Amino acid sequence: MHIIDYFVFGAYFIGILWVGLYFFRKNESNEDYFVGGRTIKATHVGLSIAATDVGGGFSIGLGGLGFTMGLAGSWLLFTGLCGAWISAVLTVPKLKRLDMEIGMLTFPDFLSHKYSPAIGTLAGIISAIGYIGFTSGQILAGGKLAAGSVFADVTWMNPLLLALISMAFIIIVYTAMGGLKAVIYTDTIQWIILLSGLIFAGLPFTYQYLGGWQNIKSALPASHFSLTNISWVQLINWGVAIIPVWFIAMTLYQRVFSCKNVQQAKKAFFIAGLFEYPLMAFSGVTLGMLARIAFPMADAETALPMLLNTVLPVGIAGFLLAAYFSAVMSTADSCLMAASGNLVNDIFKKSRLSETWFNENILRISQVTTLLLGLLAFFIATWFTSVLTIILKSYAFMVSGLLAPTLIAYFSRRTSSRAALVSMIGGGCTTLGLEFLDLNLPFGLDATLFGILTSFSLYLLTYLTEKKYV
Repeated sequence: MHIIDYFVFGAYFIGILWVGLYFFRKNESNEDYFVGGRTIKATHVGLSIAATDVGGGFSIGLGGLGFTMGLAGSWLLFTGLCGAWISAVLTVPKLKRLDMEIGMLTFPDFLSHKYSPAIGTLAGIISAIGYIGFTSGQILAGGKLAAGSVFADVTWMNPLLLALISMAFIIIVYTAMGGLKAVIYTDTIQWIILLSGLIFAGLPFTYQYLGGWQNIKSALPASHFSLTNISWVQLINWGVAIIPVWFIAMTLYQRVFSCKNVQQAKKAFFIAGLFEYPLMAFSGVTLGMLARIAFPMADAETALPMLLNTVLPVGIAGFLLAAYFSAVMSTADSCLMAASGNLVNDIFKKSRLSETWFNENILRISQVTTLLLGLLAFFIATWFTSVLTIILKSYAFMVSGLLAPTLIAYFSRRTSSRAALVSMIGGGCTTLGLEFLDLNLPFGLDATLFGILTSFSLYLLTYLTEKKYV
């Protein structure tokens, strides 16, 4: 990287830290910290949702899909559009109206209201574990990206360790200081940087570098230009893995609570879906296709960063690297806030230990908790990277365990705490068991699907049994 690229890169992160400091001075209550004072506009919330959902994994992963399968890889983010718009119509209005009545801070608050405080606490534990693991994964992803680019020439220290320290420091500091407002407003900046960088810099410079349309067309298989170059099993697996998240993700519940009213909340989710598909979807896979032409022997997911480093002029390269780091941070900060909210609101607060002191100091407790969880995520990413796969299985546990009782809470007037408990544990354990046993499932379907079906079945059976003997 040229010195100018380092300057652009550094200036960006200084700006991010300034946003955290600004909202550190503005936050006055736990509502400010965890739900942005419930006054944030739909545009900011929608862009933040898109940035959080796409994140580092999808933004880099889309390039890999474009490399291997072409335009059909865009269907991955079509599931994001479906999830965003379905939830905007079916669940977001119900959730926001309830929030305006009772005032909620977390997803488990919703389950506590619909079932019992014990169910909410269990959901908080499951969610916190999943989001700590996700934060670790994002820090590690950003660290590896930085180690191969920004810190590639460092000799006085392990480049990966230096990259992890740098990424963790920035994410933890601005998130712990500024809370959800800092997260949402930095996500807005990060999403604009990512999209504008890919569309207005990455695509035109790469197109010119490769010699135009005729060269591109002749260098790629015809199947790469088809949207049908995908199996029905893959589409189902993507749908099962992604769409349910829109109904149970703590990060999304915090975004709904941060909106002023139902109309603003619905608008935010419609905006998020539109920016995911088609804008981000086709930008990502198209660049991945172009990367295949330039670096046909490279790893599918590293070819795109290699291409951008090669074709972009001085200054623009730093801008695009900042875009990729933006994608990583926009997910990491939201996951860190989710884990902190679960721990403070759903576990610490409901334990009722030293209740008066806790309520008087809850804002500072929240900030310190976010800081400590961020450090924990950093140490996991640094020392226990081989365990990350196991930790991230907790995310599958979260989806397959929480989806059934959550949807039933939205659409049924009769609920059962016992049925919810059995459903949460049974569904999650089914998915984890199938994952760890590494069985050949029918048609190659994802284990999460079977976990979700088990969860619904257990809820129904427990509910009917309970009703029979009452």
